[in-house]
Amino acid sequence: MNITLDFGAVLSQWPLLVKGVAWTVGLTAISAVIGVALGIACAWSRVYGAAWLKWVTGAYVELIRNTPFIVQLFFVFFGLPAAGVKLSPEAASIIAMVINLGSYAAEIIRAGIEATPRGQIEAALSLALTRAQTFMRVVLPPALKKVWPSLVSQIIIVMLGSAVCGQISTQELSFAANLIQSRNFRAFEAFIVATALYLLLSIGVRKLLNWAGPRFLFGK
Repeated sequence: MNITLDFGAVLSQWPLLVKGVAWTVGLTAISAVIGVALGIACAWSRVYGAAWLKWVTGAYVELIRNTPFIVQLFFVFFGLPAAGVKLSPEAASIIAMVINLGSYAAEIIRAGIEATPRGQIEAALSLALTRAQTFMRVVLPPALKKVWPSLVSQIIIVMLGSAVCGQISTQELSFAANLIQSRNFRAFEAFIVATALYLLLSIGVRKLLNWAGPRFLFGK
């Protein structure tokens, strides 16, 4: 049995692929910024917050980390309308990705915060820095530096997880590949191309974040 591959039939649909890549990158960028910020806030609350705040944050972290992302996505997109909150596929995807990344980032960043020597914090407070200034200038930068590789890996995982967002018609890369194969029935070639693009995106985003972190967040 001879199998003839026709990648030209897939690559001829390059505008769909470009649009899919752009949506994947956009979803990842927005969710990474907001998700890491949410993770920092949750990590702070788990280390320094009041008892009730620690409990609430802990419940959120455990709930999200122990349920599948696709269930979280479906809850946001299909469940919230029952409560009167109707979202576009793109908005639902971003919310689900932010909630998911925030829970994992919280635990990653918390590990970095707890690794900060107590003496550094006491020294900062003795210099009349407020607790907010101490956290933002003394505790957080070295904490991020310690956990940055793990945080970058988690962002990549969330980016790859965005492939399931095509299930609610978000026009990201997997949605584009599925649309192309439905038009020309070249499923093998379409998903081979999508796989290659996801691989390139993962490598590119990892390199970008490893370059950006030391320059903009925590210093070299």
